[in-house]
Amino acid sequence: MTRVLPSPDQPLRIGTRGSPLALAQAHETRDRLCDTFALSPEAFEIVVIRTTGDDRSMIAADRPLKEIGNKGLFTKEIEEQLLAGGIDIAVHSMKDMPTLQPEGLMLDCYLPREDVRDAFISPGHGGLADLPAGTVVGTSSLRRRAQLLNRRPDLRVVEFRGNLQTRLKKLEDGVAAATFLAMAGLNRMGMTDVPMTAMSTDEMLPAVAQGAIGIERRSDDSRAAEMLAAIHDHDTALRLGAERAFLAELDGSCETPIAGLAELDGTALRLRGELLAPDGSASHAGEITGPADNGPELGRLLAQQLLARAGSDFFAWRG
Repeated sequence: MTRVLPSPDQPLRIGTRGSPLALAQAHETRDRLCDTFALSPEAFEIVVIRTTGDDRSMIAADRPLKEIGNKGLFTKEIEEQLLAGGIDIAVHSMKDMPTLQPEGLMLDCYLPREDVRDAFISPGHGGLADLPAGTVVGTSSLRRRAQLLNRRPDLRVVEFRGNLQTRLKKLEDGVAAATFLAMAGLNRMGMTDVPMTAMSTDEMLPAVAQGAIGIERRSDDSRAAEMLAAIHDHDTALRLGAERAFLAELDGSCETPIAGLAELDGTALRLRGELLAPDGSASHAGEITGPADNGPELGRLLAQQLLARAGSDFFAWRG
C-alpha cells in the first residue's frame, strides 16, 4: 500500500492552543515531521483552537482553575475538533492532559522530554530560601501552592494566572515578588534572559508529565499513526507511563495537589511521588524502583502506598 504524505495542496492539520508556548510546541512537532519525512513546512497547517481555559471572559483572573475544573480546560475543544475531523493531530502539554482520552482518540506519541524542573523567578531574590517571611508569591498551580506552603508556611501565596508572558509582566508590575514557571517552557521559548533559578527535583518535585509534549490522533487514522510513530520518543513514553498511572490511581482530581517524576537508569525506572493537602498542612511522599517496562504497575503501587499512608480522612477537605 502506497503511503500518502501530506502536501501543500492537502496539508496535515495540526491543532493547538494559541499561546506563544503552545505555538512553539506545534512548530516543534511540525519541524520534526518535516525533517523525518523530507517535507516542506507548507505540507502542514497549524490550526489555532480557543479552549475554555483561554477564555478570559468566562474565567476571572483571580479565580483558581480548580474551581472550574483544571484537567480538560485546555484540551476539550481541541479534542472535539480532532474527533470531528477539523484537524488531523493535536499537540498538547502533557501536564494538562487528563489520564483518559475520549473514545476514538489515541495518545501514543511523545516528543523527547525537556527539562522537568520548576524555575524560581524573582527580580530581587536568588532563591526560595532568600524570601523574607510574608513575601507574596504568585502561582496558579495548586501543586506549587501546596508545596510552597508546606515548606514555607510563612509566605503569602496569591493566584497568578495567564500565559508565560502574562505572568512575567505581573511580576514586573509588582503583583508578587516571585513566581514559578516550568523550565521547559522557558527553554522552548528561548527566554534565557529571565532571572531564574532552577529548582532541584528534591526541593520541588514537578507535576506529572511536566516538560513533555504529547501528540493525539484519531484511533482509525493509519497515516497519522505511521507518521507519529516515526518521531515518538520511547524513553519519554516509559517515564510518562509510570507517572500517569500514578496520577490515575490517585484519581488525579483537580482539587488534589500531586507531584510525580519517573527517571530511567538503563532498564530500571525510579518513580518519586508526592500527595499534599491544598493548604500545605500535610504531605506524603515516597519512591519506588523497578523494571522500566513495569512503569504503569509501579505507578499504581506507589499511589496505593501513599494513599494507605495518608489515611482515609486525608481527602476530607474535598467536601
